[in-house]
Amino acid sequence: MNKKTDGQTLAKLFFGMLYISAFTFGGGFVIITFMKRKFVDGLHWLDDQEMLDLAALAQSSPGAIAVNAAILVGWKVGGFLGMVAAVIGTILPPLLILTVISFFYAAFATNPYVALVLKGMQSGVAAVILDVVCGLGLDVLKKKSAIHILVMIAAFCATWFFGVNVIYIILAAGALGIVLALAQHKKGEAA
Repeated sequence: MNKKTDGQTLAKLFFGMLYISAFTFGGGFVIITFMKRKFVDGLHWLDDQEMLDLAALAQSSPGAIAVNAAILVGWKVGGFLGMVAAVIGTILPPLLILTVISFFYAAFATNPYVALVLKGMQSGVAAVILDVVCGLGLDVLKKKSAIHILVMIAAFCATWFFGVNVIYIILAAGALGIVLALAQHKKGEAA
């Protein structure tokens, strides 16, 4: 899609992100799943690889993953205005919800029913994150690229068994990606 978007596209982008942000709990990884379903599977504005690349960039950039992803998807779909629409749609629901919660924090903090609801939401969030992990992992396996599969396994082992900080894993994977891209580029020039 080109960077010159009409009002209808901006409205779809804004209301799509507003809806996604209002009804997803659990952070950026969860919102990325719903963004994929909306913008890749539903509207076909992006393809799977673009969404995977944007999710990787959003995760490796400082700040909230949901906002980073909204910036990248909005820019890709609608340029600057698309980015603004996506970001405003993403930040409005948590801003409003947290404003209300802050006024009633004392009542919420001691209420056992609220605590039970939050425990139930944690279970749902865990299931959605597992769905994201399985989906992205299967995408890597479908490509049948030995290096990508090895990187995925190494990253899992580094964090699960050795407790390596995720930042180091992301930096190492990014450096490896740069090396592979440069090698592929030089190979293409030689051919």
